[in-house]
Amino acid sequence: MTAETDTPRTAGSCCSSTGSCHDGAADVQVGVTAVYEVKGMTCGHCEGAVSEEISGLEGVTSVTAEAGSGRVTVASATPLTDDAVRAAVDEAGYELVGRA
Repeated sequence: MTAETDTPRTAGSCCSSTGSCHDGAADVQVGVTAVYEVKGMTCGHCEGAVSEEISGLEGVTSVTAEAGSGRVTVASATPLTDDAVRAAVDEAGYELVGRA
C-alpha cells in the first residue's frame, strides 16, 4: 500500500481531503475588478463584441457583459485606465458611460 492510497479523501475527489488537486496557493487571484456602464448593448452579439474588445486589453483576465443592465464587469491583473476601456468599447461600436 502506498501513501497515496492511505490518504483519506473526500467523496468525489481523487486528490486530497480538501477536494483540491494542489495546496491552494494557485487559487489566490490577485487583481482588480471594475464595473462599467456601456450604452447601446441590446443582445448577446453586443455582449460578445464588447467582451472581445475589452479582453484584448493588456492584463485583462475576464470580462462579463450584460446587455440587459448595460453593465460590463472587468477583472484585470492591474487597474485599467478609463481611456483604454473607452477605446475598446468605442472599437466595438458602443459608448462607455462610465464606471457603474
